[in-house]
Amino acid sequence: MTEQLKVNQSSPNVLSQPVVHELSTLVSEGKLRAIDMQFGKLMLQLSRPAEPCSQWLIGLMAALVSYELGQGNICLVLPPHGDLQSWLCQRLGLSTEQRHRLSSQWIVRDQWQSDLKAFAVVGEPTRRSATPMILDGESLYIQRYWYYEQSLASALVKMAQNSAIEREHHAQLAATLEQLFKRDYRLLFQLWQQQSGGEADTKNWLVSALDIAEPQSVDWSAIFTLFENVNSPSQLESLDTLVPNSVCLNWQKVAAAVALSKQFAIISGGPGTGKTTTVVKLLAAAIEQSKLTRNLQKDDQAQSMVIQLVAPTGKAAARLTESIGGALQKLPIDPEIKALIPTKASTIHRLLGAIPNNPEFKHHSRNPLHLDMLVVDEASMVDLSMMVKLVDALPKHARLVLLGDKDQLSSVEAGAVLGDLFSFHRPGYSEATQQLLTQLTGYQQVRAQSSIGVLTDNLCLLQKSYRFDAQSGIGQLARAVNIGSTSQYHKIKDGNFSDIERYSLDSEYYSQLFKQLGKRFRAYLDHQSSQDMESDVPESQMFEIAKAKLKLFQTTRLLCAVREGEFGVVQCNRRIERELAAQRLIQPSELWYVGRPIMVTQNDHSLGLFNGDIGICLIDQSNPEGRLKVYFELPDGNIKAVLPSRVPAHETGFAMTIHKSQGSEFDATYMLLPQNYTPLLSRELVYTGITRAKKSLHLYANTDVIDRAINSPTQRASGLARALEKTKV
Repeated sequence: MTEQLKVNQSSPNVLSQPVVHELSTLVSEGKLRAIDMQFGKLMLQLSRPAEPCSQWLIGLMAALVSYELGQGNICLVLPPHGDLQSWLCQRLGLSTEQRHRLSSQWIVRDQWQSDLKAFAVVGEPTRRSATPMILDGESLYIQRYWYYEQSLASALVKMAQNSAIEREHHAQLAATLEQLFKRDYRLLFQLWQQQSGGEADTKNWLVSALDIAEPQSVDWSAIFTLFENVNSPSQLESLDTLVPNSVCLNWQKVAAAVALSKQFAIISGGPGTGKTTTVVKLLAAAIEQSKLTRNLQKDDQAQSMVIQLVAPTGKAAARLTESIGGALQKLPIDPEIKALIPTKASTIHRLLGAIPNNPEFKHHSRNPLHLDMLVVDEASMVDLSMMVKLVDALPKHARLVLLGDKDQLSSVEAGAVLGDLFSFHRPGYSEATQQLLTQLTGYQQVRAQSSIGVLTDNLCLLQKSYRFDAQSGIGQLARAVNIGSTSQYHKIKDGNFSDIERYSLDSEYYSQLFKQLGKRFRAYLDHQSSQDMESDVPESQMFEIAKAKLKLFQTTRLLCAVREGEFGVVQCNRRIERELAAQRLIQPSELWYVGRPIMVTQNDHSLGLFNGDIGICLIDQSNPEGRLKVYFELPDGNIKAVLPSRVPAHETGFAMTIHKSQGSEFDATYMLLPQNYTPLLSRELVYTGITRAKKSLHLYANTDVIDRAINSPTQRASGLARALEKTKV
């Protein structure tokens, strides 16, 4: 560090005392965090500005850029002109009295932009800059996060431009995709037998079921004649001729083709759009593609393709493992190919090799991962820092596929990487990519665009939900919230949908909520296996008992928007415990009781337990002493038993925040919003909560609160999209 940045401890700057005092006052008022104040003080010390106006500027700006990072924003976007003081007061949410206090002290000059650039602690946007902060245009960064953006942009743009397909393989891969995405006429026949309605309804159903993009180009009279006389699934095979690929558009198949042709791809889609199904078929095609490459190179000694599946949390990894296994069983492919598709997902931390008490990982650019393809599920939950470290650890030849719902909540930590990357999505592709995708899929409806973004050719949005049909309220409610339409939301929630229940937050319904949850949670507490309550059962049998209880517990959850207060996670967990105790299902007189569900809140690498992992406390019937143990299901499906005294930081898990629920799904989802609106409530929060529901949604919220939330989309400050546009390879 240069002499300018050294702190002279022997000559404290008396002029800085008012600034430090104001920072301390803002901390006590809850407007800043203690760490923000400390960062502001450090920048004051390192800068040693001689003028009072400079002290106020660097002290408050440094504290605020630290504060913004804590709010999930990568940078502080400065106003291009105008009254900086008023802007700062508004940014901090100061009251009139607080604004007056600050205004009476803060000295600032009109040329504050030039003053900010002159500080020794503020550097120019260059990779050689070693200053604690970077001013890039109108965005002020903590240097490390500016570097993260530049590093990730450079790596992803380079990968995005790399082709992963040989021209000689086009025809063979097109045939592979055709086989993998072949219409399931057995299922279509079953669904047809359940149809009832007029010709118009039947036509709409067939357009959706057959992915017809050009209804006007098919012979509907011939199609109706076929269905009127069909007696077996095999008779529907003539639809291959009546409805050819040239008039269809299956976005799952397009997504697989995009990922096959690029080293880097992102597949996004809402609930039930088939992201996992798409990936399983993609992996089968990628393995076939790898075999073709080895044959082309005549390399008989080359190893089979190494594929890894990861997710940000243990819950998400476990669900990915389950989903991949289920989809793989239905896949009509060669057993040799099927055996090479991984069936177990890991967390990102486990894959990278977390080091206890160290922010770094075992795998990085100098010690890359041993893999050929990496699939990251629930990518919306991955923050900027983790994404940089993950990409940095990839071998140069490795392919990367990100999966996620771009409309879900962003990561808890700073950044909104998936949203930033998907901002380049357009309705079409470049002409070259469009022609390639048409060759691979047979679809003539893939559009070409004359103007595309830097990552447009690497993105695909799945647009058809297979989970929710026209009779499903959950799917329609999620779409209404996603587009920010409160009128559509009210029309749906007031409609006659059997999978949605909506309640206001009066005392009657609030009490009813916990009685309903008591009934739902009774299922896993009452669950008895043939060996349950016996002693000296084999350990493997005990694991099966625990696994069954965990599965039953995971069918229901209460999701809260906040942690504290009457409508928060902590209080709701206590209310549910009291309800279950009243039914004599649990005995919560002690911290640890039989049936207590817990959620880990802090990673413990030595135990292999991570933030978000769910466990249940049970009597270990394989132990003659009958000790209590907490049982967890790991991402690979195995059960791990841990003594309560060894369980890392945790909390009771009947209720959880909507943030923590990402990566999970529950048959019955109960969602509780606060009685009054808070800035924590956003469109993405409501959407994420709704889309956790598989079969039923029970929403407890006041109308004005949910309306404001739907009209409040989250906007995180980030320069990643700008860095991607500027990056040149």
